[in-house]
Amino acid sequence: MKGPVRVSLVGAAGRMGKTIVDLASNDPKIDIVSQCDLGDAIEPAMRKSDVAIDFSHPDAIEEICRVALQYRQPLVIGTTGHSAEQRSVIEKTAESLPVVFASNFSVGVNALFALTRRAAEILGREFNAEIVETHHRMKKDAPSGSAKTLAEILNKAQNITNQVPIESIREGNVVGEHTVFFSGPGERLKLTHQASSREIFARGALRAAEWVIDKPPGLYAMQDVLGL
Repeated sequence: MKGPVRVSLVGAAGRMGKTIVDLASNDPKIDIVSQCDLGDAIEPAMRKSDVAIDFSHPDAIEEICRVALQYRQPLVIGTTGHSAEQRSVIEKTAESLPVVFASNFSVGVNALFALTRRAAEILGREFNAEIVETHHRMKKDAPSGSAKTLAEILNKAQNITNQVPIESIREGNVVGEHTVFFSGPGERLKLTHQASSREIFARGALRAAEWVIDKPPGLYAMQDVLGL
């Protein structure tokens, strides 16, 4: 498309929202045309945009999806902690619209997802997997969305239904750290990703917003955006 991508940002007052606004202000390919947050009407904000980015609260997803369907607008959803019913709303919306739904927009974390899948396939069931994730003390959902994604990857790669142990730590101002341990007979493998800045997530979300324009309806992950 010609000109900058016009973005409606839902959750603009949060940590991620503020970081996205800061980055977009120096990106000629992105124009944040509207911002809204808790208590604001979503519909007026989405009337004049090409794509909406959501970093708000899980309880807002039904209204966000309703308005997106009304205006035939693609979605980039970075909010985590959705219930099964809320995830169902997202999946139903993706039948009519292109939706990028990711627990983590970091390029490095998505590489971790891919490496975890490959390691699980190579090591097999002789190696027991465990996940440890650490975030700042203000993060409400535990386990994190990324930890849940890692657990889903492990279950699928090893074809198991047992719940992968997840330890969630909330302390200080830690942006985010995820480690996957594979423990086998006489050896142990550790894969770790450490985030030092929220900018990595914001950059990924903006990249997804550019990518999803004109895509066919469907539920996409950040790995689709990156071609992994």
